[in-house]
Amino acid sequence: MAIDTIKKLSVKDAFKIFSSGEHGLSGSSVKKRIVKYGYNEISSKKTNIIIKFLSYFWGPIPFMIEIAAFLSAFIHHWADFWVISVLLLSNALVGFWQEHKAEDAINVLKKKLAIKTKVLRDGSWLNLPSRELVPGDIIRIRLGDMIPADIKLVNGSYISIDESALTGESLPVDKHISDVGYAGSIVKQGEMNGLVVGTAMNTYFGETAKLVSKTKTKSHFQEAVINIGNYLIILAIMLVSIIFLVSIYRHERILDTLQFALVLTIAAIPVALPTVLTITMVIGALDLAKKKAIVRKLSAIEEMAGIDILCLDKTGTITENRLTLDKIEPFSSFNKKDVLLYATLASRAEDQDPIDNAIITRTKKVVGVNIIKSYKIKKYKPFDPISKRTEATISKSKNVNFKVTKGAPQVILSIIHNKKNIAQDVEKRVNILAKKGYRALGVAKTDKYGKWQFLGLIPLFDPPRKDSAKTIQAAESMGLNVKMITGDHIAIAKEIAKKVQLNSDILPVESFLNKPNNEAAKIVDKADGFAQVFPEHKYNIVKLLQSIGHFVGMTGDGVNDAPALKEANVGIAVAGATDAARSAADIVLMLPGLAVIINAIKDSRKIFQRMNSYTLYRIAETIRVLFFMTLSIIVFNFYPVTAIMIVLLALLNDFPIMTVAFDNVKYSNEPQKWDMNLVLTISTVLGIVGVTSSFGIFYIGNVFLGLSHEILQSFMYLKLSVAGHLTLLVTRTRGPFWSIKPAKILFFAILITQTIATLIVVYGIILPPIGWELALFVWAYALIAFLITDIIKVFLYRFLDSRDKAKNKLLYKKNNKQSNKKKYAVQ
Repeated sequence: MAIDTIKKLSVKDAFKIFSSGEHGLSGSSVKKRIVKYGYNEISSKKTNIIIKFLSYFWGPIPFMIEIAAFLSAFIHHWADFWVISVLLLSNALVGFWQEHKAEDAINVLKKKLAIKTKVLRDGSWLNLPSRELVPGDIIRIRLGDMIPADIKLVNGSYISIDESALTGESLPVDKHISDVGYAGSIVKQGEMNGLVVGTAMNTYFGETAKLVSKTKTKSHFQEAVINIGNYLIILAIMLVSIIFLVSIYRHERILDTLQFALVLTIAAIPVALPTVLTITMVIGALDLAKKKAIVRKLSAIEEMAGIDILCLDKTGTITENRLTLDKIEPFSSFNKKDVLLYATLASRAEDQDPIDNAIITRTKKVVGVNIIKSYKIKKYKPFDPISKRTEATISKSKNVNFKVTKGAPQVILSIIHNKKNIAQDVEKRVNILAKKGYRALGVAKTDKYGKWQFLGLIPLFDPPRKDSAKTIQAAESMGLNVKMITGDHIAIAKEIAKKVQLNSDILPVESFLNKPNNEAAKIVDKADGFAQVFPEHKYNIVKLLQSIGHFVGMTGDGVNDAPALKEANVGIAVAGATDAARSAADIVLMLPGLAVIINAIKDSRKIFQRMNSYTLYRIAETIRVLFFMTLSIIVFNFYPVTAIMIVLLALLNDFPIMTVAFDNVKYSNEPQKWDMNLVLTISTVLGIVGVTSSFGIFYIGNVFLGLSHEILQSFMYLKLSVAGHLTLLVTRTRGPFWSIKPAKILFFAILITQTIATLIVVYGIILPPIGWELALFVWAYALIAFLITDIIKVFLYRFLDSRDKAKNKLLYKKNNKQSNKKKYAVQ
């Protein structure tokens, strides 16, 4: 049915058309409707598996390999043709298989993020996955919920809905009974019941109502690695062009030279780069999922490695989010039971609100269930961030109606008729409770004249998690500056900060508001946290910290946290977060607490280390092979390896490289920033050492051993193959290569492929045979060169680190001198 027609229907007619009612659908009816309408999920177009596989043969790199294969066939180098074809096919198969596994993994993660909805079935409210909704269902939507289907509003006062993601309209839209709410929009205020009138692709906005974001955003780190890939391609093309021009000058056969040049370019280009990136990130996402942290955007895994400031919500992250009630403080002639009873009547059990649950549980024990049931709630107004209170209209008998409310003490106090008489006493008690770490809740009811009376205060305490202090210390030892963000009173914030051993320089949010950006940024940077923060202030905190170069991680759970979560370098929705917060976040936590976040940061830094070692290896290897080949051809007029040998190098070296994603690494104790100067310095030195080493064994084979042209080429091929993977063992650690054991899968992948390379040259499979004696000599030489290279690497890192420390020391002294000059100038 068209949405315009549904808008015009009355609630009664809508119930009739969808064969539903105020008690919802029955289980048997739901099963029939699922068969008729299908599940409430967006059906995505799936690419034909054959077309997807063939796409791996399309693009710049595949084209170059295909041209090389064609040229090999054209000049009747059939051995080259078949090996190049195997390389092309193997790259396609590996890439296709890994992407297929990655998609499956991401789909599993998406299922874990499935939104749940309160649904009325057979007269009872159930919490069900939104995919199980069918037309005719009655659902309840409230603050922070993402509407899971098109609905006709049938019960409640009003809701305010944010439809900006769907319509582009920036202001929230108020909806009342008989209005329509669209799938994908977010509830900003209020609470209502709705009749489901459209699901899945039959919703008004169809595909725009997808509940899980796409994961194709490039992070800073991905872009940096891709830029390195482009740099290597340009370097390869430049050097190969030199080889080609020299060959033309020497009147060598153009087709043979062209084939060799193409194959050499293929060997230098980081063919495995996209696959290594994808595998590494997906494995990271799956590891985090096991620890109950669901990654919505794969790029966030890498972004987390660079976080240097972590802004944490107090409630539910640092604390247990398990509210306990302390001694009730009644006012005037009211007693403790009165305060609890009327606070319970201003609560609703089915909403599963932590505050409501704590109050209702205590009231049942103290007052009794029968007394609570003797009152009837006629109308209920849920909590929202604007009013900061709940309100209910209650009837005790036919002629007696009154209202009850509970909320922030200052808000409740503002509606009391005699507030001037009690304001000072209320404020004093609230401050005393705050200093003890208690959050106070005010309770009021109307008298027979309709005037609000202040009944008393309910002290609520959310104890810190047992592991919070230890985990915060761990975070600080990792170079993270932890800041606590809370909406609570500043005294409560300072009390909790002390208990979790966090520095207690907690400021009220007003300390930086309405100040110039430079001054505000310094205040925010220096503070250990902020109290009395509204959700919209979080966005300002993130922006100010980013403005002075910080990488910010921000946690949140509410609908108004969404802007801050989106703006942060990594937005983290904590356990129990609203749909709005989850949809805006990069990572969604399924378990409460801080430990999950710290584990995610540790894992992201490990992933960074793996990518860093791969990048160092890739640049060093390209320099080693390309410069050795180019100089050999230009200076000695000698091709040290053939085209087919280069193809074998690429084939045998790329497969084990993918296992870098599983390698053993130690996470860094400092945030990981991309240091291009360091990467290029280390990789260039290692590459030059490799070129020198290659010329050393080339000289031995050519002059001392007097090897024939063909045997010398096989001899050099084995050296380049073995030394290539030994270079990876060098780049994977900053210290000696044995300081971190390689993962078994990486070690055995290297061992197996290099055994294959050795057997190929020993027994002359495809290549001219060199025998065991020469092969063992190559291995011995390569291992000695590997040890020397590793020693050079360790000393190079130490030299660069000491140079950086000296620079930082000089900079520190310079800044101190400047600050002292300013100080004396002021005096």
